[in-house]
Amino acid sequence: MPTHYSFSKTSNPHMVLMMMKDGKEKKMKLPEPIMKPKKMLSKRQKDLMKTHKEHHSAEHLKLMTDLMKRGFCFEQAHEIAQKSVGK
Repeated sequence: MPTHYSFSKTSNPHMVLMMMKDGKEKKMKLPEPIMKPKKMLSKRQKDLMKTHKEHHSAEHLKLMTDLMKRGFCFEQAHEIAQKSVGK
């Protein structure tokens, strides 16, 4: 797996995401986003989300959408959502 998908030492230590999982707070250090933040998803990202929603929960999809708007690519957003929310 490429290094930009992992939680490396070079990631911004101030960037922390708090998630509720089983009624508990969970903190995660996030890697640096690959892309610039944007207000809307690209057409390709929207198409990927349409096929992705068949296999994942609404909470997982919402978190992925928020992360992609913050500049994370689809694969990064999916990995973070899997670790924090689950399927």
